[in-house]
Amino acid sequence: MAIDLTGGLPIEREYVFAEKPGPNVRDAVNVWLEEENGAFAMRIGVEALAEEWEAHDLWLDIAYPDGRVISLRERGTTHSPIGKGGKPTILSAGPVRFECVEPFKHWTSTFTKYPVTELTAEQLIADVYPEHPPLRTVAFEIDLWPAVPPLISGFLNTSAEIMSGDQAEFLSPRYEQLCRAQGVLEIDGERTAFKGQALRIKRQGVRKFEGFWGHCWQSALFPSGKAFGVNVFPPRADGKPSLNEGYIFDGDGALKPARAVQVPWLRKLYTGREDVPLVLETADGRVTIEGTTFVNCRSLGASVLPASFPVVQQAHAHYRWDGEEATGMIERSTLRDQMEI
Repeated sequence: MAIDLTGGLPIEREYVFAEKPGPNVRDAVNVWLEEENGAFAMRIGVEALAEEWEAHDLWLDIAYPDGRVISLRERGTTHSPIGKGGKPTILSAGPVRFECVEPFKHWTSTFTKYPVTELTAEQLIADVYPEHPPLRTVAFEIDLWPAVPPLISGFLNTSAEIMSGDQAEFLSPRYEQLCRAQGVLEIDGERTAFKGQALRIKRQGVRKFEGFWGHCWQSALFPSGKAFGVNVFPPRADGKPSLNEGYIFDGDGALKPARAVQVPWLRKLYTGREDVPLVLETADGRVTIEGTTFVNCRSLGASVLPASFPVVQQAHAHYRWDGEEATGMIERSTLRDQMEI
C-alpha cells in the first residue's frame, strides 16, 4: 500500500504567504529534530506575525544530554518568500531560513554563521541567567524528507465541538509531519554530520493563548517506518470535552486514529532522565510506548509570559515500542498551581 504524504492536502498548503496577511494572522514553520542516537536535539522556528511583518520572530535551541542548551530568541530581518518557480516557498528571519524544495517531499532548514548564547537546562528551568553567558558561533544545513502522512489537527478523532471552540484557537489551522533528517551542524568551526528524525509543523492563521490550561504533545518516527503522535489537553474545569487527538502509523497506508488513555502530565521540572510513558488506544486495542527524556528545558524568557500562563517545558526523549527504539519530541505544560515548583 502506498503512503500519501500529502494526507489529501493541496500542495498550496505547503506555501507561505507571499505578502502580509490580515490582522492577527501568523505564518509559522517549526521543526523539532533529534539526532538518531540522542547526541543532541534541536528546535528551530520562524513565526511571522502580521503586525510585525518586516521582522519575524525566530528561535533556536540546540540541547545536549549534559545539560548545555545553545539558545537564541530574536526578531530577524526577513527576505523574499519567492523561491524557485516563482512560488512563495521561503520563510526566513535573520540567519534562519526554511524552504519548501518540493511540497510534502523535501524541505530544507539553514542557519548562517551567527553568535548564539550558551546556557544550561538548570538556568532555563530557574529562568535565571548569567550576565555574560558564553557565545557559540552556530551554523547548519539540514534536509528534511517527510516519511509519514501529516496529522491535520481536527481531522482524525477530534469532535466538531472542540474544533469550533477555544481549543481550536489555541492550535490554529495547522498540520504536523514526521520526517527523516540529514545535515551538518557547525559549532565554533567544528562540523558534525548527522542523521535523525524531525517533526515539521506548519501553521497559518489566527492563534490565541488566553485561557490555555495545559497540554501534552509527543511524537516519534522509528527505524522501521512505524510512528506515533498525540496532542492532548488536560480535563477541563467546566466538564466540556478536551482535545485528545493522536495516531499510530504502521509504516504503510494511512494514519490510524488513537486517543491517549495514559498521559505523562508535567508536574515537576527535571533537566532530563524523566520517564514519560504513553498509552494510546486505537480501534484495534491499546499501544504502550515507553519513553525517557534525555534533555529537558524551558523556553528562554519564560518570565515574560503572563502569570496565568501554564509552565511550559520542551524536551526530547528516547522512545521504545515493540522492541524498537527511536528519539522523538515531547512538549508539556501545566498550570502553576498544579506544579511542584
